[in-house]
Amino acid sequence: MSAHQEELIEKAKQFLIRYCTDWKAPVIGWGRGTTIKDVDGREYLDFSSGQMCATVGHNHPRVIQAIRESMKRVIHLNSTMLGMETIALAERLAGLLPEPLKKCIFLSTGSESNEVALKLAKHSTGKFEVVGLTKSFHGLTLGAGSCTYSVARKGHGPVLPGFALPAPYCYRCPVESSYPACDFLCLRFGFAQIDAQSVGSLTACLAEPVISAGGVIAPPPGYFPALKHECAKRGMLLILDEAQTAFGRMGSMFAFEQDGAQPDILTLSKTIGGGIPVSGTVTSEAIEQKAREEGFFHITSHVSDPLPSAVALTVLDIILEENLVESAAQKGQYLKEKLELLAEKYEIIGDVRGRGLLIGIEFVHDRRTKEPAEEEGARITEECLKRGLSVNIVRFPGSSSVWRMAPPLTVTKDEIDRGLEIIEKSIEAVVFL
Repeated sequence: MSAHQEELIEKAKQFLIRYCTDWKAPVIGWGRGTTIKDVDGREYLDFSSGQMCATVGHNHPRVIQAIRESMKRVIHLNSTMLGMETIALAERLAGLLPEPLKKCIFLSTGSESNEVALKLAKHSTGKFEVVGLTKSFHGLTLGAGSCTYSVARKGHGPVLPGFALPAPYCYRCPVESSYPACDFLCLRFGFAQIDAQSVGSLTACLAEPVISAGGVIAPPPGYFPALKHECAKRGMLLILDEAQTAFGRMGSMFAFEQDGAQPDILTLSKTIGGGIPVSGTVTSEAIEQKAREEGFFHITSHVSDPLPSAVALTVLDIILEENLVESAAQKGQYLKEKLELLAEKYEIIGDVRGRGLLIGIEFVHDRRTKEPAEEEGARITEECLKRGLSVNIVRFPGSSSVWRMAPPLTVTKDEIDRGLEIIEKSIEAVVFL
């Protein structure tokens, strides 16, 4: 590491709040596609798509052009005004979604989109208790953070009323059963506990189609229809948070299309912005109308801004015109199969799971006991970075032996092979010390 990079790290330590981990190299100065470079010019394959947001790769030329064109027209407006880009994005999104999902609002972050979803649910149902899944992550603002059960629930006082369902974590079943004989025992047991604690004001269940930050936990087939059925029995809405799973990453435009359970409210963010902050919440006319009648109000400085709307439109064009949905399904299957071959060679890989280009790898000391190999997983991650591959290990308590692998949808087969070679060499360097 150069003196310049060391100086930058020291400045970061001096002036930046440590909102996650301590600051360390590399400091990044450039990105294109799946490749990023640090300020010293060293290249890395980015198999985490930045913070899962560079869906079509870093600095896609069409995204850059969309930003330039928007800057020639208008970047920002009063929140009560609309630009033509925002109207066009709402129409395009409604056209991609099944009825009755057609009413949209566009914001900046996934946390915001979930806050709006929770407000819509509470206004339209007149109730206030929210159910989430253990290990879920929906953001860290007040409402979204109250439904986040993987991290940051301690040390800052009361959260909003709600309950956690046991995550459908088949590799480590929370009720010590097995699918399909369990008949979703975790779901039935969880709701029995919730019913016993509820004050009779259950409004909605907020869930990720794949619990990503909590360990890439993909529920088994039939889980979401069963979840929606339990919600309907209690007059609850189903909110699906597709921040990380929408727009092709799972090998379909939306993950719920694979799961057979359409949400009442859908939240979107990371995967639509091409690296620019933009998020959205979509619901039906009936829910929007009822919420409006009951006083729904949500305004921010950057709601409906034209520049991020223009970029989101361009990202949708790229995904559709470059056939990235089908590509993600094919390349994801290739990546998963190759990782499963590695699992046959190395006992430290206990499980390979996920869909499309969202893959989880769980490291264990022993496949029989499934004891997590947290230290070794962290060392393999560091070894990968030294060799030029950036992969994201989950840092949350109880999940920090799991890799979350999500390369851009534009990743090439050659890049996947290079990444796999680095992974194998890194495992060998750690396991065979």
